[in-house]
Amino acid sequence: MQHVGTCHFEALYNRYTTRAMATIEVQGTVVSVVSTAVADFISLTDMLHAKDGEFFISDWLRNRNTVEFIGIWEQVHNPNFNSGEFAAIRSRAGLNSYKLSVKEWVARTHAIGLIAKRGRYGGTYAHRDIAFEFGMWISPEFKIYLIKEFQRLKEAEAQELGWDIRRNLSKINYRIHTEAIKESLVPPTLPRMVNAGVYASEADVLNMALFGKTAQQWRAEHPTLGGNIRDGATAAQLVCLANLESLNAHLIRQGMEQPDRLVLLNQTAVYQMRILMADVRVEQLDTLGS
Repeated sequence: MQHVGTCHFEALYNRYTTRAMATIEVQGTVVSVVSTAVADFISLTDMLHAKDGEFFISDWLRNRNTVEFIGIWEQVHNPNFNSGEFAAIRSRAGLNSYKLSVKEWVARTHAIGLIAKRGRYGGTYAHRDIAFEFGMWISPEFKIYLIKEFQRLKEAEAQELGWDIRRNLSKINYRIHTEAIKESLVPPTLPRMVNAGVYASEADVLNMALFGKTAQQWRAEHPTLGGNIRDGATAAQLVCLANLESLNAHLIRQGMEQPDRLVLLNQTAVYQMRILMADVRVEQLDTLGS
């Protein structure tokens, strides 16, 4: 059973690794960080190099406070945690005869916060919450710098993600322009929006073109909701809205009257939304936003 339990979670770890391993430098020690779809895991094996003397991760696991901390962490985050085995292990923690490896801990308790990984990038990894506590065992100063460098890594990844989103938006808009060449050969079949009303703001012109209603009409339909009509817009609608704003500004400079602009803007919105809704990258943007 021990072998099955350990291999099961290692397979889960390998399956959900989503990006290449990153590294941070903590007081001169290079520490590996792996991000999965579930969480970030930090290498305890790398961190151990910063501790003076001959120590092993099993020495840390012998400490009763360590066992209690990681056990409580598992109870909070892991519905499959074996609390009975945890109680048995905790009762022996701290005794001279007590020894426990990471693989045994995982196999007996079905823990998910610690991983003993074989092969390339092998070693012992811990969920960042547990890794920070391991850093305290090395030294309080090391823990502080570990948290600082980890936060720096996450901030850099967030900035890179923002750049990827902007790059994907550019690709999506490029597709709109290239599709226009293909669609220009097809006779228009979409109905024209007939509305001769005059709207007080250009924002409502865009709202009518894209959402089919003004901001006031939306508030009347949703009296209990806060925010405005655009707060719940999808990524596709936001991309389309940005394009409509540019087009509307151009049409205003050309002197086109508001009713005529509304018809053209609506046709453009319907056309672009058909393209955007078929683009899987737009769906990915909605997933990132949530």
